[in-house]
Amino acid sequence: MEILDYAFMQRALLAAVLVGITAPAVGIYLVQRRQALMGDGIGHVAMTGVGLGFLFSWSPVWMATLVSVLGAVFMELVRWYARTRGDIALAMLFYGGMAGGVMFINLAPGGSTGNLSSFLFGSLSTVSESDVTAICLLAAFVVLVTVGLRKQLFAVSQDEEFARVTGLPVRFLNLLTAVTAAVTVSVAMRVVGLLLVSALMVVPVAAAQQLTRSFAATFAVAVAIGVTVTIGGTVTSYHQDVPPGATIVLLTIGAFIALTALATPLARRRARAIAAGQPGGDPAECAIPASRTAG
Repeated sequence: MEILDYAFMQRALLAAVLVGITAPAVGIYLVQRRQALMGDGIGHVAMTGVGLGFLFSWSPVWMATLVSVLGAVFMELVRWYARTRGDIALAMLFYGGMAGGVMFINLAPGGSTGNLSSFLFGSLSTVSESDVTAICLLAAFVVLVTVGLRKQLFAVSQDEEFARVTGLPVRFLNLLTAVTAAVTVSVAMRVVGLLLVSALMVVPVAAAQQLTRSFAATFAVAVAIGVTVTIGGTVTSYHQDVPPGATIVLLTIGAFIALTALATPLARRRARAIAAGQPGGDPAECAIPASRTAG
């Protein structure tokens, strides 16, 4: 393929595959915890890390990772200890993260807000070899956590009180989930962009839930959707000269709409089959449980 003849596209496609794997892998736990917009908030905080990276001539990816991890830890501490006024603290954190990113990048030698564009919305040509190295290492951490601790993370995401009774370290696992989400934002910012990464965490999971019933199936389908749309968006961006982040998100939303349209008649057919299987043709909700008829 012609697209693979260019080194920058090889790097972009590798980064896209890793983003397609990691974003839904973390997003499934955030959706279960009803924290679907957490990635968006972390993305705002990561902007300060990008600005500091330019200011001190350090890697923006690693600096964004550090700052976003600190921001994620702060968000969890607010959730634990400041429930009543936590929304105000989080709002200041998010807006301060955006403002800090703009300020620091303008203070950097030769820096301007134009330098933020590739980090906010993604860019294929700016994915460097050092970025790929950082993305690979960070993605390995995300996969290790989300797959290796899937049972524990799922238990905490479903019911914290039950998980605590069973002896799981609930606070540590919550903190680990937040840190993993922060790392994922840093993985994805070069391809999707900081302002759009939350969509790639949430929408593939929501799309997968239209067809699946178990956690394992939802996880697998969501990752498959993530990889498909990130590769598709990257290739489309190359051929049509359109922003990769926006293209990937629109493809993801398209996949959600398509799967929803497919799942609706399947759900109706399943419901009719269940109703037809009830004695006397009674609908399932009107059927008398066998345990009551036994007496």
